[in-house]
Amino acid sequence: QVKFVESGGGLVQPGGSLRLSCAVSGVTLDDYAIGWFRQAPGGERERVSCIGNRDDRTYYGDYMQDRFAISRDAVTNTVYLQLNNLKPEDTAVYYCATAPGILHFRAFNLLDWGQGTQVTVSS
Repeated sequence: QVKFVESGGGLVQPGGSLRLSCAVSGVTLDDYAIGWFRQAPGGERERVSCIGNRDDRTYYGDYMQDRFAISRDAVTNTVYLQLNNLKPEDTAVYYCATAPGILHFRAFNLLDWGQGTQVTVSS
């Protein structure tokens, strides 16, 4: 059974930073792409970023690569998302999810995902 433990969300002022973590158990991240999507209240799911299995190729949603950075620790089976220069429009629940590959993630063909961590950007 796949289990996700997401953390690092919170309330931050515009321009601030957060580092989200997602510790995954039940699967080996080398075998899957893993990434983050987000959903704001009343909004649709939005792709944030994904890192590929084994080769560390990365994908970022539109206009996100200049402020966000994804990384993965294969030893601890943990994926991180560094969020910099946060804006109020970044407010959403951020979910960690696995997919068969980056192209699958981009198509929202997801395997499993966690409960999410809330990010609120407000002054």
